Amino acid sequence: MDYHAPAGGLPPQSQLLTGRAVFTEAYAVIPRGVMTDIVTSTLPGWRGTRAWILARPLSGFAETFAHAICEVQPGGGSDRPEPDPGVEAVVFVVAGQVTLELAGAARALGPGGYAYVPAGAEWKLAVMGDGPATLHWIRKRYEPVEGIAAPKPFVANDADVDPVPMPDTDGAWATTRFVDPGDLAHDMHVNIVTFQPGGVIPFAETHVMEHGLYVLEGKAVYRLNRDWVEVEAGDYMWLRAFCPQACYAGGPGPFRYLLYKDVNRHPRLP
Repeated sequence: MDYHAPAGGLPPQSQLLTGRAVFTEAYAVIPRGVMTDIVTSTLPGWRGTRAWILARPLSGFAETFAHAICEVQPGGGSDRPEPDPGVEAVVFVVAGQVTLELAGAARALGPGGYAYVPAGAEWKLAVMGDGPATLHWIRKRYEPVEGIAAPKPFVANDADVDPVPMPDTDGAWATTRFVDPGDLAHDMHVNIVTFQPGGVIPFAETHVMEHGLYVLEGKAVYRLNRDWVEVEAGDYMWLRAFCPQACYAGGPGPFRYLLYKDVNRHPRLP
């Protein structure tokens, strides 16, 4: 599998300011070209790490999750990554090698490695080898339900999970699901969506789930609310609930993205 990872750096002073970044009332597009050195953060409790924070709860926009890309140097990592015991997470590795200690077991994760970390779980992460590692860290406050046990931790790999084709698409549109959609213990899904060249979402999806979409591979034209925007590997899309969405995959290779959505809970009422 091929996954894009930010390279950082800065554009030259001769570069035009015109770009594809946009923030609207319904969606945001953060192109890969704006993920530079000067917009990273260092995080308490993490060693040798810088993070591009792509999404965080904003009142009146998307409110359920945070999404960061962490570049961790050799010897870096954290013995206590999560500061909030009520928060669950997914870790997805796109470059390098890490060791993840979770539920009393240490696992090596390389590109495509996926881990679900339940709220309150103790975990550690460290980089293996001589090179840096890059990972996505997606966080959500877990919503427990009386009578339903909280989900267990697990580790998987993109390469080991068969994508599920969408009906009537002949495999042009498929989803790699790491969690059973009918498992009510889980209140968020982080999947990988794959479109073959020419594959489409043939209608404007309009739904209650919030989304974060990081393009892992390929390019497409994406419909966001009233606009069509071009996106490519390394771009990030952040969608408010009910933002209409559709896409055409542009080829010549597959178009793949890491997708967050909140699921399986009653809407909270004030």
